[in-house]
Amino acid sequence: MDAGRRELMAMMAIGGAGMVGAMSGEAQAAAAPVPAKVVHHVFFWLKNPASTADRDRLIAGLRTLAAIPVIRALHIGVPADTEARDVVDGSYQVSELMFFDTVADQKAYQDHPIHRQFVTDCEPLWRKVTVYDTLRVD
Repeated sequence: MDAGRRELMAMMAIGGAGMVGAMSGEAQAAAAPVPAKVVHHVFFWLKNPASTADRDRLIAGLRTLAAIPVIRALHIGVPADTEARDVVDGSYQVSELMFFDTVADQKAYQDHPIHRQFVTDCEPLWRKVTVYDTLRVD
């Protein structure tokens, strides 16, 4: 990973514009600050991890969540084929990363009918889900 990408990833990991001043000019140009304060990161382990159909069905379900108005940004991903290191956990099959303005918005997302339908439709696909919710520190 090049230095500019590492800087961008560091800025995104803390979820704010506070790091932009410490980034190179190239990284600043590529980075759009995420003003949201709440980051919701979810990792899914499928019951059938080798099933491309199940993975694709989960990803399709996650894409429906983008219609929920309180979500500021949504990223859906699968494990990257990066360097194997002890600190990297690539055992999950799919992840979602969402940004919200407030904790109340994250709660509204949890209660939204689209999210509830997603859980009903896709819960049979996963054996484990782990959630990390963070609040940006200014």
